[in-house]
Amino acid sequence: MKNVFKINENDNVVVALMDLSKGDIVEGNNNKIVIDEVIKKGHKVAIKDIDEGGNITKYGFPIGHAIKNIKAGQWIHSHNIKTNLTGIKDYEYNKKNFNNSFQDRKLTFKGYRRENNTVGIRNELWIVPTVGCVNGIADLIVKNFIKETSFSDVHVFKHNYGCSQLGDDHENTKTILGDIVKHPNAGGVLVLGLGCENNVMEVFIESLGDYNKKRIRSLISQRVDDEIEEGTKLLKELYENMKADKREDVSLAELKIGLKCGGSDGFSGITANPLLGKFSDFLVMQGATTVLTEVPEMFGAETILMNRAKSLEVFDKTVNLINDFKRYFMSYNQPVYENPSPGNKAGGITTLEDKSLGCTQKSGTSEIVDVLKYGETLKEKGLNLLSAPGNDLVASTALASAGCHIVLFTTGRGTPFGSFVPTVKISTNSEIYNKKKHWIDFNAGVLLEDETMDVVVERFIDYVISIASGEQLANNEKNDIREIAIFKNGVTL
Repeated sequence: MKNVFKINENDNVVVALMDLSKGDIVEGNNNKIVIDEVIKKGHKVAIKDIDEGGNITKYGFPIGHAIKNIKAGQWIHSHNIKTNLTGIKDYEYNKKNFNNSFQDRKLTFKGYRRENNTVGIRNELWIVPTVGCVNGIADLIVKNFIKETSFSDVHVFKHNYGCSQLGDDHENTKTILGDIVKHPNAGGVLVLGLGCENNVMEVFIESLGDYNKKRIRSLISQRVDDEIEEGTKLLKELYENMKADKREDVSLAELKIGLKCGGSDGFSGITANPLLGKFSDFLVMQGATTVLTEVPEMFGAETILMNRAKSLEVFDKTVNLINDFKRYFMSYNQPVYENPSPGNKAGGITTLEDKSLGCTQKSGTSEIVDVLKYGETLKEKGLNLLSAPGNDLVASTALASAGCHIVLFTTGRGTPFGSFVPTVKISTNSEIYNKKKHWIDFNAGVLLEDETMDVVVERFIDYVISIASGEQLANNEKNDIREIAIFKNGVTL
């Protein structure tokens, strides 16, 4: 096994595949480099001398500049590199064309065809509170319903909002909850309100537009004598309607997949994220849809995405996506580049450019067909961008709310959480996979060992189709960890 990995031929760094000791020998630019100090796996090693002020290059792009002279064989991290990122920028559209090596295989999965012709991959009963005050009531209704029916695939998506909010925060809450209510992974949804909240039930229901009254019911707790009894009754009615739902063969073109990473490490941009990039390209060639979000983790890699926009209109939307999020940071007097977490840094990621260039590997090479605002739902098949922060719960909720059936989540450090759709964890290294098999669903760490990308991609395709078809459950489903989080920006009354 090699002890270092060079990502791009133009890089002046390599990534340590194992812990390196002083005096170890690694391959540089067709020459041998002597390691000058202890360097942990996942971290960067200089393979040539870099003068102070010179760019550090990884993935073929600068990830920052040296703040002191660096010798070949030395460790490159926060002590000797600084970001190149600044604030708002002007961009030019330089459209790039990329070749996709995949073919349309006419594959199918087993899904639920809904009356409005949307497709779901699960047939669950959901309770969606309009306000956090009724979270506990929802739990009691579920407990009573399961006791009386023995059907346990019923879930409450709790949140703290729906009242004491103004402006965009109130609209975001209403929009995201509405997206959840209409998501096709639910066979039936009870919208549960209190009766005095800002998120008024009648206004919320009207905001849904056309909806199937057999699939969606509502209850205002203050208007009935026994909300537990009434809620149980409504759940039973929804359950009776959905019991007849059957899976059928559905074209893979109907599948919508969210792309997310969290707890990233130095291997994220080498294994799991490129795997998702290949998978995204595969899905696009099947006529399906993938979505990339985490806008702050595009900073430093944004021009790669912009130049893959299918049109000038999509390019302009991408520019606005980036600069609007930078303005959000700046409105709070926060730097746009303060992103890599302590866990990221411990795993070998140094600057935001370093993180972003690895993060955007998840998008593959396909052209970008559309850019969605926060809370918007998917309209175009192909690779989309979505406005949301990097926060794992908020971004994953936004992906699912946009219409994604599954969120694919790469991680080098490990995480147990799940959103309200299957949230499949893909490890960047075998160590975390073997340690946390009850969290991690798929191991991309084998790409550092003895398996090729072509082999792993094919196995991953089969795995995701099995998840979509209900043949397997993601670990978050097995562990019954299902959460939502809504973006908040303004005051709380």
